[in-house]
Amino acid sequence: MRSIAKKMAWLIPFIACSHFTYAQLYTHRYEAGISGNAFVYQGDLTPSDAGSYQTIAPGIGFFAARILNRSFSVRANVMFGKLKGNDALYEKPEYRRQRNFNFSTPVTEFSGMLVWNILAKNAMEQPKGFSPYIFAGAGVSLLHISRNWSNYNAAYFNSESVSAGLTADIAHRTPGAAIILPAGVGLKYALTQNISLAAETGYRFMFTDYLDGFSQAANPGKKDSYHSHSVGLIFSLGYKDRYDCPVVNK
Repeated sequence: MRSIAKKMAWLIPFIACSHFTYAQLYTHRYEAGISGNAFVYQGDLTPSDAGSYQTIAPGIGFFAARILNRSFSVRANVMFGKLKGNDALYEKPEYRRQRNFNFSTPVTEFSGMLVWNILAKNAMEQPKGFSPYIFAGAGVSLLHISRNWSNYNAAYFNSESVSAGLTADIAHRTPGAAIILPAGVGLKYALTQNISLAAETGYRFMFTDYLDGFSQAANPGKKDSYHSHSVGLIFSLGYKDRYDCPVVNK
């Protein structure tokens, strides 16, 4: 009986681990990454719905993630970049070069996100091919907005509304921080067992119309925002079986 009990002692966990076959594939617990980024301003000082690609500037980002299961992970991010907008860059409509507002601000962004790996390829022991993902979360952007209206041509505008709006904007304090709701998509490609290449695009929903320093003199009915594009490397860490299955010694 003791011999049978001894055999059962190692046989039960072996059967349990064999039953959950995916446990042998679900290995990495954590991820860390670094990326090169570009922030794209979207607001009153650009006529394009796609944002001001004429004024993008390079930035850098870092993140750390905890893998929850094959489909989901949570991620903490910090990104550094810059946002700029300039009416003078656009010939049409004509009034933009007469209004001639511009702004710039450095951006330090902190955010937390839930990431969904659509194909459930998180932490596979032998990753292969592409892996698309979707992310969403919340965060804050630290700003230091510098706005310029020194070349504003008041004589060009027949209505006093723009000048009156500018007076109101000048009196309005620009925000030093703004709440953001980031959401976007990405695509990851495994280069090795522990290193992947990733590219993603994310949009920031915002609740301020003073990201560019102007509102009443421009378009007070629409909030400002920005989005980003990034390419970087992801490093998989914590190589360990999820169920800590024992090694069987006969």
